[in-house]
Order: sequence, then structure tokens, then C-alpha cells
Amino acid sequence: MTTTGEEHTAAGTGPWWWVGWRSAVLDAGLALASAVECGAEGVRFAHDAGLPVPVGVGFGMIAGSVLLVRRKWPIAVVLVSIAITPAQMGYLMGLVGLYTLAASELPRRIIAALAGMSFAGMLIVTFVRAHQGVVRGDVPMGDWLVPFASITTAIGMTAPPVLLGLYMGARRRLMESLRERADSLERELQLLAERAEERAEWARNEERTRIAREMHDVVAHRVSLMVVHAAALQAIARKDPEKAVKNAALVGDMGRQALTELREMLGVLRTGDGLGVRVPSVPLAAVGAAAAAAASRAADDFGAGEGPCLAEIDELIGQSAAAGMVVDLSVEGDTRAYAQEIEQTAYRVVQEALTNVHKHAAGAKTYVRVAHRVSEIAMQVENECPPEVGAGSSVRLPSGGNGLLGMKERVAALGGVFVSGPTDAGGFRVSAVIPA
Repeated sequence: MTTTGEEHTAAGTGPWWWVGWRSAVLDAGLALASAVECGAEGVRFAHDAGLPVPVGVGFGMIAGSVLLVRRKWPIAVVLVSIAITPAQMGYLMGLVGLYTLAASELPRRIIAALAGMSFAGMLIVTFVRAHQGVVRGDVPMGDWLVPFASITTAIGMTAPPVLLGLYMGARRRLMESLRERADSLERELQLLAERAEERAEWARNEERTRIAREMHDVVAHRVSLMVVHAAALQAIARKDPEKAVKNAALVGDMGRQALTELREMLGVLRTGDGLGVRVPSVPLAAVGAAAAAAASRAADDFGAGEGPCLAEIDELIGQSAAAGMVVDLSVEGDTRAYAQEIEQTAYRVVQEALTNVHKHAAGAKTYVRVAHRVSEIAMQVENECPPEVGAGSSVRLPSGGNGLLGMKERVAALGGVFVSGPTDAGGFRVSAVIPA
């Protein structure tokens, strides 16, 4: 993890305007060196100006100590260095002040103006001093060398600190820009990670719901019929042995089919084989796919078909009739083929509705209607009021409350409409319309 810009700014623990103690100590050292330099040069200035030496030294030290505020007021430092240039003092302050000014965030026109003033001041003072030296004979050079020495000195005292300051300022701004960009990318990555985690959690919840719905559709119908047949077997075991044997065979067949389908769905959940060798975990998507594949073979023995379809509704109603339910099937419109998911959903709606009749209204006459329309297919399963109060609970079929919810989710996933509720006659009606 890189240090963010906020952390970098918050890390400033120095006094006053300094970012850190390190910068404060550096500026204090530079100010002390400048004060000593200007103080030493103040001796000559005092002699030239006819002032007492302590006055010249004090003036020089005060002027040199202005370098302490170079980060806070760089313009003031440069102006002071230009002002004391005629006294031939403040060379260190001039160099450091120009560097600080050029590295600051001030407009380029201000930097250029102050750098030009410093260049002009240094050029004039150097030219005057050199010419005076040549006239007095203190400096052994010709008159033609005076302009050259003045220009080179002015350039040497002005150009290097300005260029270096411009480079360091641009480099610092580039680093700050890169740091801000890194902070922005880090925040975006964090946001993307949070969104990815939310999407993954949503996908896991969707897969859990789909697995639960598929397992319910696969198991609930067959197990409900098994319970109904077992109850009938118990009632007629002694009165009609032949029918009891037939019911027992039906219970066995349905039990084997239910076990086969459960084995197909739950096989992918194993964490190892018989030798105890651990295998990689299977994602929920694979479990859901396996559950859907097993559910699509619920109507076929040992998974012989590709999935339940509307053509198998007769067989489904026949199973319910064998369990003692009176079912009336009516089909309207021209029968035609639909997409596999549409036929499977329509089959599951009828299957789950019949299962609910077995659970809650045993013995009630049931009407199953399928209508093939131009752009949709409609299903309706309606049962009458049970002949006796409490007949639906005589076989003690448990109910998890997921059947109607699963049907509604299936139909809504295809853009259809699902409605269920009691009728005025005391029965119950389940209706679904699926776009074809």
C-alpha cells in the first residue's frame, strides 16, 4: 500500500509553516549561515558608508536572517536580497531566495520579473564595482573585460538557482500529481472490490435460492405421492392385498427415482472421494446447474429425457389419479412446441399445484386447464373444497412454504404473471401466464 496524499499532508508535524522539523532545521541553518555571511560583509559596508562597525554587522545579520521565512514569503526574501545587493552582501540569500521563488507555485510572470530585477541589480552593482576597481588600479583588467565579467557574474548568480528551482518545482508537482492519481486509483480499486464483493454475495444468494427451488421441485412431488400411497397402502393392506401390492410397487419406483435425482444433485457437494483424497470445492453455480439438470429429469426414470415438458402432463395427472385424486384435464388451443425452459416451467407449475392439493386438500376434485394462445401459454389448477374438514392433514404431509414462492420465481424469471389464492367456494386456485 502506498502512502496516500491525505496521509502525506497529515504527516506535517513541524512548527508554524514548516511541514516537518527537518525543513525547519534546514531553513534555520541557512538563515544562520546567511546572517553570518551578511554580518561579515557588513564590516566592509560600515567602512564604505562611514558607519560604526557594530551597526553594519547588525544590519547585515538582520538582513541575512530574513532567509528564515523563505518558504512562507519567498518574494520578500528576493526583494531583500535585491535591496542589499548594492552593499555587496546577501549572495547566499540571493541564491537560495531565487531557487525558492522559482520552485514555488507563484505565477511565472512574477518569477520572471523578480529574476530579471535580481539579474539587473547584480549586473549594475558588479559593473560599477569592477569599473571602480579598474580605475583605482585594484583590479588588473582592461576596460573591455568589465562588461564581460559583469554579465557572466550576473548570469552565474541568477540563472542556475532559477533553472534549478523551476526543475525542482515541476518535479514536485509531477510527484504530487502521480500521488493523487495513485490515490484516485486506489479508491477506485477499493470501490470496485466492494462492488465485486456485493455482486458475488448477490450471486451466491441467487444460487442458493435456485438450488433450493430445484431441489424442492425434484423431491416434493415424488415424496408427497409416496406418502399418499403409503397411507393408502396402510388402509387397504388387509382388505385388498392385490391393490396393496400395486401401491407398494409404486412407492418403491417413486422412491428409487427420488433417490436417483437426489444423488445427481448432491453428488457435486462431496469434498472427497472414497479414499479420503480432498478435491477442490465446487462453486455454487455448478451445484445449481447440477440441481437444474436433475430437476429437468424428474419425470423420467433414471434420467432418460432432457427435461419435463407439457406432453408429460398426462403422465403427471395419471400419477395423481393413481394416488386417489380426481383430476379433470382440459386443453384449449392448438398444441405446439415451446422453448424448453417455458415447457419445463409450465410443467413445474402444474406439478407443484397438484402436490399442494395432495398436502392440503386430499380427496378434493381438481381441475387442470392449459390454454395455448397466440403469444402465451396459460395454466390454471383449481381444486374444490375437501369433502371432509382436516382431510388434507390425514397423511401428515409437511409443508415448508416454498412451493408457491418457487412457482412465482420461476414464472417471473420468464416475464410471466403468477397468481394464487383461495376461491369463493372454499377451494384454492393457482394461475400462471408465460409469454411464448
